[in-house]
Amino acid sequence: MKQQPITYTLLKRCCIIFIIAFFLANHAAANSDAILVQSTTSTANSGLYKYLLPKFEIETGIKVNVVAVGTGQAIQNAKNCDADVLLVHAKQAEDAFVARGFGVERFDLMYNDFVIVGPKSNPANIESNDTVHLALQRISATTSLFASRGDSSGTHKKELSLWQSVMPDKIISDQSWYRSTGSGMGATINTAIGLGAYTLTDRATWISFNNKQDYVIAVEGDSVLFNQYGLIMVNPEKCPSVNVQHAQVFIDWLLSEDTQQTISEFTVNEQQLFYPNAK
Repeated sequence: MKQQPITYTLLKRCCIIFIIAFFLANHAAANSDAILVQSTTSTANSGLYKYLLPKFEIETGIKVNVVAVGTGQAIQNAKNCDADVLLVHAKQAEDAFVARGFGVERFDLMYNDFVIVGPKSNPANIESNDTVHLALQRISATTSLFASRGDSSGTHKKELSLWQSVMPDKIISDQSWYRSTGSGMGATINTAIGLGAYTLTDRATWISFNNKQDYVIAVEGDSVLFNQYGLIMVNPEKCPSVNVQHAQVFIDWLLSEDTQQTISEFTVNEQQLFYPNAK
């Protein structure tokens, strides 16, 4: 029998070793005592995870690693199988994620609201009882600066929908007074303060934000500012690496009556940041 060249034999063995190593690594990941959560920034920046996760890890022995990015990026990361659980706040995008088979089932977890913040000097002449629609009209009419996250986050998606209702025939990004930062919420608030601009933020981030300077809430309380957070397990049929058992334990724990009560007790500066509403 003709002997195979040594280079071919070595290459074949290397391929076999690589395949075995890849299988073992995936198997180990699926059975490890850790899960990866792709999350919106507000839940991380507010301190909620620092408050909740140690309790979960003590009770279950499961480690939770969190990647906090804008909702759009979190969803994309989950589509790329870089997650076990998704926790974000853009319900339409979440429903689409599940409908397309990337997620198993979506659950309401908790809510708060969005607010528009701006300088005390109030260049747009926004009044305390203004609706969001009227306030944005005032910003547009006075060409007052407005800073947007511009990052496909849940906050950015909400902001764009609000502008669409006010300026349906105009492209908001074309307006000279509209500034897109392409950054997270904290960085965008800092940019707004530096420019003297208004911006939309979730209330939890605003309460936790330490560099408010002369900025105040200009608009709040409008029902359209409702901000729902959702919870989804990534579909193991799409992503075999999902740690189904531990992900389910985490989801069940968050939705449980005890944890919902714990979420309601989380405060910053004596203000409640999130309101649980799991069903």
